[in-house]
Amino acid sequence: MKIDRRLLINFDWVLLGMVLLISAIGILNIYSASHNLYTRGEPLYTKQLYWLLVGLVLMIITFSVDYHTIIRYAYLIYLVGIALLFLVALYGNITHGSQRWLVLWGFSFQPSELMKLVLIIVLARYCTDNVQDGFRARNLLVLFAIVGLPVYMIARQPDLGTAMFLVLLFATITLFVGVGRKLILWSVAGGMALAPVGWFLILKDYQKERILTFLDPDRDPLGTGYHIIQSIIAVGSGSLWGKGFLKGTQTQLKFLPEQQTDFAFSVFAEEWGFLGVVVLIFIFLALILWGLQLARNSRDLPGTLLAFGVTMFVFWGIFINIGMVLGIFPVVGIPLPFISYGGSSLVVLLMGAGLLMNVSMRRFILQP
Repeated sequence: MKIDRRLLINFDWVLLGMVLLISAIGILNIYSASHNLYTRGEPLYTKQLYWLLVGLVLMIITFSVDYHTIIRYAYLIYLVGIALLFLVALYGNITHGSQRWLVLWGFSFQPSELMKLVLIIVLARYCTDNVQDGFRARNLLVLFAIVGLPVYMIARQPDLGTAMFLVLLFATITLFVGVGRKLILWSVAGGMALAPVGWFLILKDYQKERILTFLDPDRDPLGTGYHIIQSIIAVGSGSLWGKGFLKGTQTQLKFLPEQQTDFAFSVFAEEWGFLGVVVLIFIFLALILWGLQLARNSRDLPGTLLAFGVTMFVFWGIFINIGMVLGIFPVVGIPLPFISYGGSSLVVLLMGAGLLMNVSMRRFILQP
């Protein structure tokens, strides 16, 4: 296969550098959060490094294949994602009461994470083919069916946080493409009308308790409110300069639950303080702005939608996770991109970065 030299000349080293920098910070943070925890086999930070290497290989594959080819097979990719969710429902491993993980060739993988990227690809394909000047009611009905199936399957696992994340991605991309005011009002009204149905018939008791605890963490300080309270203590105790690497008391004394996954930001904030958090958020902001600039400079609609979708994928992950650990949002289990421990999340994010590089490089090849 002949490789166009312009792809190599215009490779996005800035994007790669930002992704690797944040991933390296994440591995150091996981080391601090888990080095004194008992785990079977390899330490968590070593496993995360292995997943980083796997993700980099898949990232290379992702940006090597022309994104127009990926868009062309979007519906097939979607069917593969749905098939993986069906396999989870039939054969998935059950951990902590949730059936979310699928073991393939000895590796445990979470297809719901992959579905975030799959949804971006299939939305880009549908919008390119059918929505050039804004959504119509029939377009939204089709997309409701496309998005509704994986949302339902993931919510049944149960993983309400990821299911709602897919809904948020869908809403963000549709608003970006363009939706009439009447459709927005009807959609909001329909959502509000269905909210009581969701509360009484869909949400499980522990999910309701999380929402109530978000509204009042002190209602159960030793139970469901414990996570939020300890997280806020950890973040606040970091003060201006932080307590130093491996010196966070909330982390090292194991007061902070899920410190390597959902509350990885709390670990970072306690050890590196306000100034460290400002630096991390600045790097995240640079990554988001870079992705939006790529979406703006793309030469065609598929590239714009892919770049925008992946950028919003990262943005909402950052926004929701930080809001969650600060008690602004309910605890919904959304990982902090590139920082939280989790092979599935890291690999999918790196594949998303590969899509961004794909759009970035090929904008110099496509004719305006």
